[in-house]
Amino acid sequence: MKYTKEDIIRMVQEEEIEFIRMQFVDIFGQLKNVAITASQIEKAVNNQIMFDGSSIEGFTRINESDQCLYPDLNSFAIFPWRPAQGKVARLICDVYNPDGTPFVGDPRGVLRRVLKRCNDMGFDTFNIGPELEFFLFETDEQGRATTNTRDEAGYFDLGPLDHGESTRREVCMNLEEMGFEIEASHHECAVGQHEIDFRYVQAMEGADKIMTLKLAVKTLAQKNGLHATFMPKPLYGVAGSGMHLNMSLFKDGKNVFYDPNGDRQLSQTAYAFIAGLLEHAKGFTALTNPLVNSYKRLGAGYEAPCYRSWSASNRSTLIRIPAVRGQTTRVELRSPDPSCNPYLAVAACLAAGLDGIARGLTPPPEVADNIYDMDEMVRAQRNIDALPETLKDALEEMERDELVMDVLGEHVAQHYIRGKMKEWKEYQSRVSNWELDRYLVVY
Repeated sequence: MKYTKEDIIRMVQEEEIEFIRMQFVDIFGQLKNVAITASQIEKAVNNQIMFDGSSIEGFTRINESDQCLYPDLNSFAIFPWRPAQGKVARLICDVYNPDGTPFVGDPRGVLRRVLKRCNDMGFDTFNIGPELEFFLFETDEQGRATTNTRDEAGYFDLGPLDHGESTRREVCMNLEEMGFEIEASHHECAVGQHEIDFRYVQAMEGADKIMTLKLAVKTLAQKNGLHATFMPKPLYGVAGSGMHLNMSLFKDGKNVFYDPNGDRQLSQTAYAFIAGLLEHAKGFTALTNPLVNSYKRLGAGYEAPCYRSWSASNRSTLIRIPAVRGQTTRVELRSPDPSCNPYLAVAACLAAGLDGIARGLTPPPEVADNIYDMDEMVRAQRNIDALPETLKDALEEMERDELVMDVLGEHVAQHYIRGKMKEWKEYQSRVSNWELDRYLVVY
């Protein structure tokens, strides 16, 4: 849907919308907004809404704090979960400087720059299809989150075992009202764990939709007395939550990953894209897996990949090629988790794949065996090395990867590394329950 300024003003009036949330995202993937009343909509569509950037982590210093919100008019949507009276709509915004130049620290701007690089290389469209997993937990008497669930369901089970089914269904219906095409919604393998997948879309729209889906899940869960979390590994001993990222590249309306005469019906472009992802996988892991907790998920078992490898079917590899071919041929990266900033993660993945294409890289041989069953010596003989094991390791790998640092730009890279190293050091200084259980009595 293509909207004009006049369309937005008219819809706000006709729908009797009272508030508009001007949304944007900080570098760590946290959704922010400036709420305005309907009387300010003309100013909003003319890029005249300003905010204090020094209050947003990783944005600007206090002496250069004013920043402007430029709404993406096509992102206009009404929140269906709000009451019919006092409607609330949203516009997703780019962040600009007062002089009309794009702000270098805006995550949407980071992705837009890589998409331009993609177009400059002759490709029309980069599509993504994310698969977001999350947990639904009970809340206590004060409404605070717990890790308790009365859910007894397993993979693809349904009610009455699946106590979160009604909330999940409500989320899907609300998202469809907002223009999503929901392809799948089901219970995942862990108790209280769920997955919602929407149809692949162009990358910027896809990143926007990831943020909208997370907002809808959290909002509707809270409305139903539950707590939704996209934390990668909230429970020990069960599967963590991932966000498998399906990617496809198009030129002149045709999927360039598909070649009916190629090996496995994949084109040389697809193989080069895979090779680029593998080449930079260590470098972008701090973006696709941005939390200390992310690395509790990336371990042997539970189908979470931790080794650089690819396969046409093997789910223990980092990259899998789903069986479909033709226009829906795609590359699935299995390491990302839903706590990531989707704009930065998608930008890094696309840049890595494009680098593989530009340099004509060839991926290593396909790994058909279960990597988790291999010992360290076998993996070494087959040149299968591991992803970073901690957030600190991942940040160090990112600093060494010139491509990833270039994609982020100096401003985002510096603030991201500084903020995440602070997070790591805080984690290192805390005394965990495991340490108390292990050492308090023995020593």
